[in-house]
Amino acid sequence: METKISEEFLTLCESLLRAQLNVIKQFRKQLGLKESEAPKEKRMSQMDMVYNILCETQKPMHVDDIIIAAKAKFDIEMDKESVVSALAKRIKRQDRFIKIAPNTYALIDQELGGGRK
Repeated sequence: METKISEEFLTLCESLLRAQLNVIKQFRKQLGLKESEAPKEKRMSQMDMVYNILCETQKPMHVDDIIIAAKAKFDIEMDKESVVSALAKRIKRQDRFIKIAPNTYALIDQELGGGRK
């Protein structure tokens, strides 16, 4: 059995939630409370995660080990082909990473003493 949710229903739910939020904001204002701020989380790109991991380890790592470290540190599943593809693009631009063996990567500044950040 397939469940379909209509666009009208979703629009109605969205309108109701906005109305409820407006009522809450009015109550906060009446009570003299500050308006709460939405958390401003900046998402980290996968390449920033890889960079962070390689910075911490200070040694070259195989892509499989990078993916395991990303899961442990950031609780994220990375697709191996996507990571390798993104690293290849960065390496071609000489941007932060260098390939030192098959599927093994390091930071340019660790191996060559420079590179873009």
